[in-house]
Amino acid sequence: MDKIPDLPNIDPARLDLPAAKRLAPADGVDHPPRILMLYGSLRERSFSRLLTEEAARILRHFGAEVKIFDPAGLPMVGGAPDTHPKVAELRELCIWSEGQVWCSPERHGAVTAVFKNQIDWIPLEQGSVRPSQGKTLAVMQVCGGSQSFNVVNTLRLLGRWMRMVTIPNQSSVPMAYKEFDEAGRMRPSAYYERVVDVMEELFKFTLLLRGRTDYLTDRYSERNERARKAIDRQIEQL
Repeated sequence: MDKIPDLPNIDPARLDLPAAKRLAPADGVDHPPRILMLYGSLRERSFSRLLTEEAARILRHFGAEVKIFDPAGLPMVGGAPDTHPKVAELRELCIWSEGQVWCSPERHGAVTAVFKNQIDWIPLEQGSVRPSQGKTLAVMQVCGGSQSFNVVNTLRLLGRWMRMVTIPNQSSVPMAYKEFDEAGRMRPSAYYERVVDVMEELFKFTLLLRGRTDYLTDRYSERNERARKAIDRQIEQL
């Protein structure tokens, strides 16, 4: 194929021209959206877990299939092999999911070690599969004091690093101990309404993206790399 006149450094054989028709509703995707939820505390009365469970109820009402990963028993990264049952469970759930919700308490202005350890166990690549790439993500945090956005900002950074599609909306719940009753249910408030907004938005984005992530995350540089590797393999066989 001839070179592109104004773009001589681009290989036209590897360049995809984005087209709206490639984003038509995917055929054969009729199961409920699959959402994995992660939280970041091991406390018996964990407000990040309570917020996660409240959000899960909303998602289930919308029609999602929801699974919440329990971080208890997950070893620290580097302290156990990848075959550890909790590690295998987390990675399988990540591959299973089409969208995720991450919720962490704020500790020393950042996410907790419990939460970060879960993310560190999820590889960018697992064989030929990228467990997190192209999946939707919603981020939430609970605060012990006044409202901040340190955690959700960090979670957005992590989501981008994990090649996820993080939705615009987010939830930060200040003085979380005031927002839940004795039964662990979130009280009515503007903060609760924001959680509903976030889950509604996540559900919509997940419906929009699922079945299309292979196309949306197919990159020119990676197509070039695969082509070069294929040529190298052919040369080695000569």
